[in-house]
Amino acid sequence: MDNLPRLALSVRQPWAWAIIHGGKVIENRSMGAIRAGRMTTGTICIHAASGMKEDEYRWAHWRLAKHGVTCPRPEDLVRSAIIGTVKVTEIITASDSEWFGGAAGLVLADPRPVGPVPASGQLGYFKWQPGGTIAPPKPWMKRFDINRGDTRTLPLFPDAEPSYKTPPAKPVRKG
Repeated sequence: MDNLPRLALSVRQPWAWAIIHGGKVIENRSMGAIRAGRMTTGTICIHAASGMKEDEYRWAHWRLAKHGVTCPRPEDLVRSAIIGTVKVTEIITASDSEWFGGAAGLVLADPRPVGPVPASGQLGYFKWQPGGTIAPPKPWMKRFDINRGDTRTLPLFPDAEPSYKTPPAKPVRKG
């Protein structure tokens, strides 16, 4: 833990997992967020944020599957912890990458899993400190039925891939 970068970027799940384990090579942000967060190139820690809403998970799970990435079940995604390191190699405002979907983005390389190391997050780049506890799964996470894409029943086949008759709606983040 002593050799980890002191700067971290908090990313909501399952995107934090996708950066470290799923081949996500661009983290989309607005230029305002990049400037306000004093984001630059260099090696940083990826912090898995404490928040994760069901609609965010459902859409991200579907989106990752389009990239051929199998996302873990929601209760298996660590939250409120440092989960790895990554090199930010460039800040971009345009890209042909299928991972680019915003006004700007951080180009990522060399992801390395660590920990998890419990820690609180903040907006932008922040100096992280170990402490606190890993967030426990929320009730919807334990009930998420990957066979039907809903939370009404427990899964009959927990290792089966989810199926969606129609793509989930992309959640709108406010604030």
